[in-house]
Formats: sequence, C-alpha cells, structure tokens
Amino acid sequence: MPTALAAVALLVALGLAVGAVFRLRRRPRIATATQRATYEVLHAAGLAAEPLRAGLTTASATKAVRLLRPLIGAIGLALFDVNEQLALDGVGSHHAGHLAAAAQQTVRTGRTTVLDAGDLPCDRLDCPVRGAVVVPLSGGGSMPIAALAAVTDDRPAPGLVQASLETARWVSAQLSLAELDSSRERLARAEVRALRAQISPHFIYNALTAIASFVRTDPDRARELLEEFAEFTRYSFRAHGEFTTLAEELRSIDRYLTIERARFGDRLQVRLRIAPEVLPVTLPFLCLQPLVENAVRHGLSRKPGVGSLRIEAEDAGSECHITVEDDGVGMDPQVLSRRASGHDVAEDDEAGQHVGLANVDERLRSVFGDRFGLVVETALGAGTKVSLRIPKFRPGVRA
Repeated sequence: MPTALAAVALLVALGLAVGAVFRLRRRPRIATATQRATYEVLHAAGLAAEPLRAGLTTASATKAVRLLRPLIGAIGLALFDVNEQLALDGVGSHHAGHLAAAAQQTVRTGRTTVLDAGDLPCDRLDCPVRGAVVVPLSGGGSMPIAALAAVTDDRPAPGLVQASLETARWVSAQLSLAELDSSRERLARAEVRALRAQISPHFIYNALTAIASFVRTDPDRARELLEEFAEFTRYSFRAHGEFTTLAEELRSIDRYLTIERARFGDRLQVRLRIAPEVLPVTLPFLCLQPLVENAVRHGLSRKPGVGSLRIEAEDAGSECHITVEDDGVGMDPQVLSRRASGHDVAEDDEAGQHVGLANVDERLRSVFGDRFGLVVETALGAGTKVSLRIPKFRPGVRA
C-alpha cells in the first residue's frame, strides 16, 4: 500500500512539473526586439550620463565615447575641447590631426562639419576611414565649448549625420547640467563667504570688547577668552569643506557662547540637550551658528533682565531634529516673511537677522531638498523658535 501511495504521489508531481513547463512555454517573451533595443539605448545613455555630469575631462570623455559609439553606429567616436582631443573610441587615431582641425573649426563657427575621403588623406592602404561628422557641443552658454566627431567607413550618410546631431544635443544637455551643478557649488561657497562676512564683524567687535574688559581685572580670564576666540575664528574661517559634523558645529557654538556669557554675565542662560547618537550627523558648514547668534544678538540682548537660550538635537530615525529657541523679544512674522523673500529689506540691524535666516534656509534646501528648510515660530514679545531637520545620510554630503 505505501508503494502505491508513493507511485500516485510521483505521478502527481510529474503532472505538476509538466503543467508548469507547459505554462512556462506559453508565457510571452520577456521583451520584444524593439523593447530590448530601447532598453539597451537608455541603459547606455544612463551610464554615459554619469561621467559627463562631472564635466568634460579626459576621464569623463573616455568613459562616455566608449558607451556612445555603438549607439551612433560609427567605427570611431571622439570628443574634443577647444584645444585638443580628449578621448577616442574605435578607429581613427591616425587621423587625429584632421579631426582636431575640423573640431576647432566647428567650435569656432558653431556649425556641423561633414568630412569625406578627400578631407581625410591617408598613406595607409588599409585605412578604413572614409568620412566623419563633427558636431559642436554647448555647455549651457550660447557658444560651443567642445565638439563630437563620428568616424565612418563610408561616405557620411544622412542617418549618421542625424544620429550625431541628436547625440551631440544629448551630450550638450549633460554638460549643461554639469555646469549647473558647478554653479550651485560656487553659489554655496559664495553664500558661506557672505555669511562669514555678515556675522563675523559684529561678533569680533563684541568679543574683543569683552576680552579687553578682563585684561586688567582678571588676566587669566582674559587669556582663556582669547584662546576660545582664537579657536572660534579658526573654525569659522577655515578654507576647506562646505560641510561639517554636528559635533564640530556645537563645539564652535560653545566657544561663541562662552565669550557671550562673559559679556552678558548672568543675563544669558543656556540649556543644551543633545542626543549622542546625532553628533556625527553631517550638515552644511556654519548652519547652526547664525541661528544661535541671531537668538543672542537680536532676541536676548534686547530683552531686559535674564534671557534663556535652548538648543536641542534629537534622534528621529533617519533624521536629526534640531531646535534653537529663545525667550527674547521675538519678531513680527509678516515682516520676517517679506524680508526673507527679498521684499521690503530695510537698511537696519534687524534686516540682517532675516537675511541670515534666509541664507541658512536656502542652503539647507539646496543640499537636502525643499522638505528640509527652516521652520520659524515667532511673534513680537513671544521669543523665537527655529527648527530644522537633517537627514542622517545624503549621497555626496560628507564632512
């Protein structure tokens, strides 16, 4: 009886297997020839876009031409800047001089150049080169900055010319994006420099005044404050890196507050609550410092009596949540909104506060996205609370 049951089980298993094979055979193919060709073109274009987004260099051009040549159907593909050949894939290296001359003419005139066999004389009997199409490349501006040359083993056909033009248009778009990324980085550096220039003069004057007041009455205290001031300025004026860690930013803020407490005495009360887990989080350089200085300089210094400042950094899963809050004089929300957007900017000390907040907000959004700007809660006489969120990880963001 067991043997019979085993035989039945085996027959059932075989039947299921045959049915599965039958269903598998009747299943439509994963992709048609057209779909496969589309995938290969998009995949190659995606791979070529990555090096080009870094800008047009020898390294990026070498990677790009190797991926783009099969898409054009050329026996050789080269990229030139205004001075020289950057890279060539396939055949045609012995015609580098002819191609370079045509590329320079193309960049100068901004017009596509079509070369035939008569324009490419050669002493080699086995030379397969019979023509080339040289197309200008732009990088975001109106004038060409480079050229793409497609080499063919036949007279350049209209199909090759059109394929070269479309490829050049796509490459130009990638170079434009690379230039845009570079412009954003330069803007970020310029904003940091502007932020330094905006904040530092006020603090430097106040810090030196506070230190001078202790020189005769308490020389040791003056020496301690001078050392804190030196370390603070060394951090603030460092020449490398657009990013820092939360730990480094808080260390600099502590030095700043040490000097400010020497100036305000018991009038300035500071409370910190920092989760150790978020200390390594990376954030834009001089991102918290302006918020703390605004709280002290604009919120608390104008308040009679004791003022308190609270700085918190919490672990929130994939993010770090930071708040800087004071119980100072506060701000008019409508005035803050108008000035932060660039309208109704007055030539007064208060306007600098709004500009500083807007600067930090723009830098956070440019680095992490629009979901990560500043949130400001304030009202006249009710103090100010500034909140921000920092992702714990973001590609390309490293201290």
